[in-house]
Amino acid sequence: MEGIDEKISAIINHFHLNNFSFSKRIGVTGTTIDSIVNGRPQKDGTRKKTKPGYDVLTAIIDTFDINPDFLFGKSSIMLKSDATNNPTYSGMPQVIAVNETGDENVVYVPVQARAGYLNGYGDPEYIESLPSFHMPHLTNGTYRCFEVKGNSMVRTFFDGDLVFGKYVEDLRDVKDGRVYVIVSKTEGVVLKRVINRINERQKLILKSDNKDGNYPTYTINAEDIEELWYVTMYASKQMPEPVDIYDRLHELESKIVDLEGTLQRKMLN
Repeated sequence: MEGIDEKISAIINHFHLNNFSFSKRIGVTGTTIDSIVNGRPQKDGTRKKTKPGYDVLTAIIDTFDINPDFLFGKSSIMLKSDATNNPTYSGMPQVIAVNETGDENVVYVPVQARAGYLNGYGDPEYIESLPSFHMPHLTNGTYRCFEVKGNSMVRTFFDGDLVFGKYVEDLRDVKDGRVYVIVSKTEGVVLKRVINRINERQKLILKSDNKDGNYPTYTINAEDIEELWYVTMYASKQMPEPVDIYDRLHELESKIVDLEGTLQRKMLN
């Protein structure tokens, strides 16, 4: 993660200034900025960088219209004006469904409804048109059920499976290696395993569990994400084989190994 000295250097370079001209613009000495960016010489030949004080940071923010979150590593957007125009992720889904007792329902998004969902996820009438149901054990959050489409997550989820996602209130809470449903205007509705790079680059890395080479890893910008749902449970049409079949196979395999050993010993004798 870049330090605040590197952030200040980036601002200086962005405005095509040097340390001295930058210092004059914010009303401090050139030595002050040089000690922050390059560090003060030490007796052992090293350089020790100085942390900028509150007054210096305030002057930088006010003079150059800098986004404070950029300086403190919470955003990759340098200028306030750009940050203002950049859509921010909502901490709550725009529309929820409730039953007659006031409890939240789980809204079901089948494959055939995905295209409409991209335009209607914020429309109460559209959400009400989708099937919904109550699941008593899914509490402490808003949940949505999505039908899996395609084979990109095969090994874990299969085409036609149902995944239940809990709404993620803050993108910074995304846990590396877990599975999420990502809703975006650029990619649509996708189910992926996620690596979080929001703090460093304002991006998520999306990976597929299917390793046949047809589903490359890619990134998505935070500003393009409309909704994010953490998959907490799923229902599958892929029924596991009865356990006794595996037991019989293991037993047969053991007998074959024993037989091979017996034959080898007889051949040696």
